[in-house]
Amino acid sequence: MVANLAVALVGGVLVLAYDLAVSRGNVPSGGGDLRALVVAIYVVAVLVAGSLFTYLWVALPTGATGERRRSGWSAMLGLFTAVPMAYLVLVVALQIVKPLLG
Repeated sequence: MVANLAVALVGGVLVLAYDLAVSRGNVPSGGGDLRALVVAIYVVAVLVAGSLFTYLWVALPTGATGERRRSGWSAMLGLFTAVPMAYLVLVVALQIVKPLLG
């Protein structure tokens, strides 16, 4: 959960910065309003990172000392944890922090 939250927070800050820049008229060169694409990339990044980090850190118990096994179930656990993390960070960033900043 910590890795999911860390990735979600970093990505949420970047999404918020882009959203504020577009709202204030500072459109990056060569593009228009790509907020929906930025949010979609953010969600995919949080889901992939959450699945990958959980897969790497959560090992199945085996009974043998020193032997580590990994399973797709660990990755699914990370995915299911990453979904609400991504949503909650987006809600806090865009619905609470953004109105306070400007």
